[in-house]
Amino acid sequence: MKIDLALILTVLAAVTGLIWLLDHLFFARQRRLMRDEGEEVAEPTVVEYSRSLFPVIFAVLLLRSFVAEPFRIPSSSMMPTLLVGDFILVNKFAYGLRLPVLNSKVLALGEPERGDVVVFRYPGMGPDDENAGMDYIKRVVGLPGDRVAFRDQTLFINDRPVAKTAAGVYVGSGRGREMTGATLYQVELPGGRSHASLEAARFGDPRGEGSWVVEPGHYFVMGDNRDHSLDSRYWGQVPESALVGKAFVIWLNCEGWFCTGAFDYTRIGDTIR
Repeated sequence: MKIDLALILTVLAAVTGLIWLLDHLFFARQRRLMRDEGEEVAEPTVVEYSRSLFPVIFAVLLLRSFVAEPFRIPSSSMMPTLLVGDFILVNKFAYGLRLPVLNSKVLALGEPERGDVVVFRYPGMGPDDENAGMDYIKRVVGLPGDRVAFRDQTLFINDRPVAKTAAGVYVGSGRGREMTGATLYQVELPGGRSHASLEAARFGDPRGEGSWVVEPGHYFVMGDNRDHSLDSRYWGQVPESALVGKAFVIWLNCEGWFCTGAFDYTRIGDTIR
């Protein structure tokens, strides 16, 4: 079940802020007068906690909603760019400012470019898809109006094959060991953006082959781990309204949900390209 942290923070900020405000307007003055007359009057515990917590909760809500939000990579679909256990920061204003919870854009600041690694809310494969609305991360390969095709392990954009150069055999570590032996490629996207990708020794899933035209206001996304990624080839295009932000830096890598395993300090501070 997806935990909507933005909703939780919004509710907590509203409740603590309202309690603090109501106390300030209607009750705090009376307590001060009673103290001036020599009476010992304690501030209610709920007011004390609200006054202390509201600024912190509100600041976290603002930073998380409009500046940067942390995410953790749970799968291998973006290897070798992102590894299982990477903790990343996502730029929340790269594609415009959105209201928390409602996710409605209030200020347009930019649009995704081909090659951007983006976090978005998974649109799902139908009304019964339990993962719909979960945060996913992939790379933008197709912009609105582009013709995208994928066949014989080759990506085509606007009827031209995307250049890729073999860069050796991949050697994984930790939970990424399963990809050891895959071929490592350097991919050159139209427009000059390049990134690394992996292809398994076996041929990819034929269900991931086909051709598509990217709809207006939508983006075609793929994982860098071509044969281990469920992406737009399978469940469709990402609407602009589902975008969360642009991934830009790795701030930690560790094994296990609570970092009970090994740490990889070499990845701290790596920019995401």
